Amino acid sequence: MLRMRSFLPPLLFTLAYAGISLSVTNSYYQLILTLVPVWAVFGLSWNLLSGYTGLISFGHAAFFGIGAYATALGQIYFNISPWLLIPIAAMLGGIAGLLIGFPTFRLQGHYFALAMLAYPLAILYVFEWLGFQEVTLPIKRDAPIAYMQFSDPHIYTLLGLAIMLATIVLSQVIERSRFGMALLAIKQNEAAAEAAGINTLAWKLRAITLSGAIAAAIGGFYAQVLLVVTPQSVFGMLVSAQALTVAMFGGVGTVWGPVIGSVILIPLAEILHAEAGARIPGIQGVIFGIAIVSVILLAPEGLFWRLRDVLRRRTGSKATAGATPEAAAANVTTLKPAARQRAAPGDVVLEVRNLSRSFGGLKALQDVSFRLHQNEILGIIGPNGAGKTTLFNLLNGFLKPSQGEVLIDGRNMSGQRPHVICEAGIGRTFQVMRPFLRMSILDNVVVGAYVRAGSDDQARQFAADAVARVGLSAVADRVAGELSTKELRLMELARAIAGQPRILLLDETLAGLGHGEADEVVAVIQQLARDGMTIAIIEHTMQAMVRLVDRFLVLDHGAVITEGLPEVVTRDNRVIEAYLGKKWVGHAAN
Repeated sequence: MLRMRSFLPPLLFTLAYAGISLSVTNSYYQLILTLVPVWAVFGLSWNLLSGYTGLISFGHAAFFGIGAYATALGQIYFNISPWLLIPIAAMLGGIAGLLIGFPTFRLQGHYFALAMLAYPLAILYVFEWLGFQEVTLPIKRDAPIAYMQFSDPHIYTLLGLAIMLATIVLSQVIERSRFGMALLAIKQNEAAAEAAGINTLAWKLRAITLSGAIAAAIGGFYAQVLLVVTPQSVFGMLVSAQALTVAMFGGVGTVWGPVIGSVILIPLAEILHAEAGARIPGIQGVIFGIAIVSVILLAPEGLFWRLRDVLRRRTGSKATAGATPEAAAANVTTLKPAARQRAAPGDVVLEVRNLSRSFGGLKALQDVSFRLHQNEILGIIGPNGAGKTTLFNLLNGFLKPSQGEVLIDGRNMSGQRPHVICEAGIGRTFQVMRPFLRMSILDNVVVGAYVRAGSDDQARQFAADAVARVGLSAVADRVAGELSTKELRLMELARAIAGQPRILLLDETLAGLGHGEADEVVAVIQQLARDGMTIAIIEHTMQAMVRLVDRFLVLDHGAVITEGLPEVVTRDNRVIEAYLGKKWVGHAAN
C-alpha cells in the first residue's frame, strides 16, 4: 500500500500537466509543453547513471542520437513504424551503453567524464561523413497513426507524458530496490560498497545499459516530434549539457530532480530563444550556463535537496525541541564490557601464508604468516606504519599481494575483488569511517545485507537484526550524516555483520571514542564473539585490547615479530622496543 501511494504524486502531476496542455491552443507553446517531458525523460536517463553512481557523463547525447537516427533511418530505408522502431532504438541504446561502459568504467572522476564526452563527438563526425547532415522523416498521409504523425499536436504531449510517467515509476522502483541502493552506495563510497559485497562494476554496467536504453527511446520519440534529425541537434554538446543541467538544477540522485529542472528551464530557454535568439545567438546555452552557475552557488545538490534539507531542519527542530544530549544518547542501547572468557581453539577458518606487498622499493608487508581459528578474537598490533591496515587490505581484496596466499576455509582467495571475498564470508570496518552519509542507519546496513539476502524484504530483516545487535534500533531512521562518532562506528559494525560473515575484520573501531564510548563498543564486540563470530581487530588502545582478545599478532616494519597470549606478548621485550624504543626495555625488565 505504501509503495502504491508513492506512485500517486507522479500520476497527479502528469494528469495536471495533461490538463494544462489540452487548454493550450498556440502551436509553439504546445511544442514547448511536449519538449518538457522529453528533456525530463532524458534527464532521468542521465540521472540513473550519473545521479545515482556519481560518475558524471558528458556524453549522454551518444545514446539520444543513436535512438533518433535509428528511428529516422528505419522509416526512410525500411518503412518500419516508429511504434516498433522506438523499442528497437532502446535496445540499440542499451547495447551501446554496455559497449561504452565496459572499457570506460576503468576510469574515475574527470577522466571518466572526458572519455564519455568523446563518444557523441566521434559519432557526430561519423554521421556527417556518411552524408546524414539532415534527415527528414517521410510524411505518411495514408497511415499517419501507424507512423506517429498526428494532426493534433496535443497527442505528442500526451505521449511524452506517458513516457515520462513510465520512466518516473521505473526510477522509483529502482530507487527502492537493491539496484538503486547499490548505485547510491557506489556514489557515496565505492570502496565501502565493494567491501559490503556489492559488485560495483556489474551494477554500473547495468545502470549505463538501462540509462542508454531510456535515452535512445526518448531520442527516437524526439525525432518523431520534430520530423527532422541533424547530427548537431542530437549528438551536439548542448544536447548532453541539457540532460546534465536539468538534473543538476532540479537535484541529482532523485526522481523529481530532472522533472523540476525541465519544467523550469526548458520553457524559459525556448521562449527566450524564440524572442531573442536572432539578437543573441546561442541564448539557450547562456540560460543553461547561468542555471549551472546559480545552482552551484545557491544549491550545490539541486533545488530538491535544498528544499528537503530546509524542511527537515524545521521539522527536526520541532521534534527535538527541549531534548538534551543525554536524552538523545538514551535512545542508543548500551552494553557493558565483561571479562573475556578465552575461546578454545577451533578449526582454522583463515590462513595467511608468506604474504608480502611492495610499493615500488618500499616493502609494506614481508612474509606474514598466521592462522585465525573459529570463534577466536585475534588482536593485530604494532606501531604506526607497521603494515596493519595494508594487511587488512590484502585480506579483503583492496590490494593484491606481491606474493603469498590468503586461504579461507582452505581455498586460496588472494587477489580476488572485495565483493567476492565478502561473499566468501569476510566483513570489515574501516579505520577512516566510510558511511553513506545521505542514507539512514537502516539503509546503510541494508547495503551490507544484500550479499546474503535473497530479496529486498529479507535484506531489510537482516539489516534490522544487525542494527538491533549493535543497539541502534531506536535511531535506525536517522540519517548517517547527523550521527556521532560512536553511532557511526556502531553503524559500520552493523553494516559489516548484516551480511552474516564468518570472519570480521575490525580496523581501529575504537578510534575517536571517549573512554565510556569505547567500553560500549567493546561490549558489542564481545557479544558478537559470544555469538560465534570470528574476529581480527587492529587497535592501538592496549587496555581495551588486553581484555578483549584471545591472542596477539605483533607487526613491525611489515613483518611479524611475535604472536601469543596477551599476558605473554605485552611483556615481550621486542614488543616493548617496537612501541617505546630500546631505552624502555631495561625499565620494563626492572
